[in-house]
Amino acid sequence: MDEKNHQRIIHIKEAIISVRKFCQDRSLEDFLKDEILYSAVLHKFLVIGESVARIDGEFFKKYDYPWYKPRAFRNFIAHEYFQILPESIWETINNDLDGLEKMINRILTEEFHDDSYE
Repeated sequence: MDEKNHQRIIHIKEAIISVRKFCQDRSLEDFLKDEILYSAVLHKFLVIGESVARIDGEFFKKYDYPWYKPRAFRNFIAHEYFQILPESIWETINNDLDGLEKMINRILTEEFHDDSYE
């Protein structure tokens, strides 16, 4: 078992949990008006993308998921900050986070026998 990969997968899972907690019972309007919420969510997406980028690509090969997306999203947030449309972040939260979370849960269970986040 690779402990570094395990820790990075946990970082992804915890960031997802945080985004869900931050946005729970919030609307798009709330998200657009709350600078602290928006900044916190962006930070968690940076954590997700950076964690994915630091996991060995061979590790991910057995899991059918577009791993380039979290990395690219992280790079976009970090390097193209002023071009971000907040509505697209909200769409990502509501449309893409579930799939990533399911895959991360699967990896935690299959690779690390870790179901502590379920």
